[in-house]
Amino acid sequence: MTALSKNTAFQVELSNRQIIKMALPISFAILIPQINFVTNNIFLGHFNKQALAIAGITGVYYLIFSAIGYGLNNGLQALIARRAGENRPEEIGKLFSQAVFIGLSISMLGILLTYTITPRLFGYFITDADRLQQAISFCRIRIWGLPFLFVYQMRNALLVGTNQSKYLMGGALAEAATNILLDYLLIFGHAGFPQMGLNGAAVASIIAEIVGLLVVYAVIMKKGISSELHLFKNFRWDGYNSRLIFTMSTPLIFQHGISLLSWEYFFLLIDARGEIALAVSNTMRNILGLAGIVTWAFGSTTNAMVSNIIGQGRQHQVGVLISKILRLSFGSALVIAIFINLFPAFLFSIYGQSGEFVEQAVPVVRVLSIAILVMSFAVVYLNAVTGSANSRVSLLIEMFALLFYCVYIYLALDKYNLSITYGWMSEWLYWSCLFVPSFLYIRSGKWKGKVI
Repeated sequence: MTALSKNTAFQVELSNRQIIKMALPISFAILIPQINFVTNNIFLGHFNKQALAIAGITGVYYLIFSAIGYGLNNGLQALIARRAGENRPEEIGKLFSQAVFIGLSISMLGILLTYTITPRLFGYFITDADRLQQAISFCRIRIWGLPFLFVYQMRNALLVGTNQSKYLMGGALAEAATNILLDYLLIFGHAGFPQMGLNGAAVASIIAEIVGLLVVYAVIMKKGISSELHLFKNFRWDGYNSRLIFTMSTPLIFQHGISLLSWEYFFLLIDARGEIALAVSNTMRNILGLAGIVTWAFGSTTNAMVSNIIGQGRQHQVGVLISKILRLSFGSALVIAIFINLFPAFLFSIYGQSGEFVEQAVPVVRVLSIAILVMSFAVVYLNAVTGSANSRVSLLIEMFALLFYCVYIYLALDKYNLSITYGWMSEWLYWSCLFVPSFLYIRSGKWKGKVI
């Protein structure tokens, strides 16, 4: 075993200042992909309504693969944070290199599936031939950004897990600026570029991910993090650490993957309602994503800090830590929920929408605001389960929640043909079903003593 380092810089302290110091850069890093999604949809909404509607289905499809990378990232982050708490920096480098190998392998599989199975899958649900062809074309372009996205996500685990989240911001800024500029040029065909419409958004996103990846790794090299954590010293296949990452991350990969598969099912059911209902739901997805930025940042902070303090041998303080994070998470969610209820028309005007769109969208915003509050509790507790190294338990909790979620949306949207407002009430059920068992598991103390 590697000898313990005398450097305690990677260990966290249990304070509001430490929580905010870690969560703010994570919020910013999560904000950038959401800005990219929203920017794509704003430009596409002004391009034409059909493109905005198609972006709802294709966007969730890509998010399914992104969620797989997110699951890998969360598992890796918990492992890195545990090693940081134990003061074992060389082990962090070994874990990181293995995660890169795994991420690239999964991304190649995703590309293969997109070119073979996905067109047939979409054909079962998308009845309009033109919309089907555009969705397939977009996905076959967009999927090539997956290898860069996965490696880019690894930097989240590395920097957050070692209490260096402030370095996330450089790559995030570069990615956002590139995406916005190229969206403008490629969707509409400005400055001599071809007018690519929906496919232009795909190309812009890929290039933005590449730029963000290059910038963040330049920062890692320049700040000496690469040598300090021995990132490339052991850049070869390591069976032990690969199995450790698989054991920790596989349940999380399935957890996030099946979660977004169910969301894709939701959007495919909405597709039968027509372009306006689909465009409204796609917009709601964007708003939920933006509103959840702070909540997910606190969730990621919970994952890292719980694992870190357990690595320091301070299991008895996990409950205190969760309570501190929870107060900050709920307070932030409450402010956001109030804002979107006060200014819904302003939000919709950004997408260039009015009339019937607004009539359908306003009731959904009211439903969504309650979901955001419940989410602020559920995300923190679910990530506490992950940080305690019990990713299999978090998978079981997710499957429990999704069972009720899928049954509900089937009954509401398919069998009884209720409005999309009732369909979006599924978010209340989903987040509640995540929160309750996560809370009970953490309170039970059964996670104590688990070694990774």
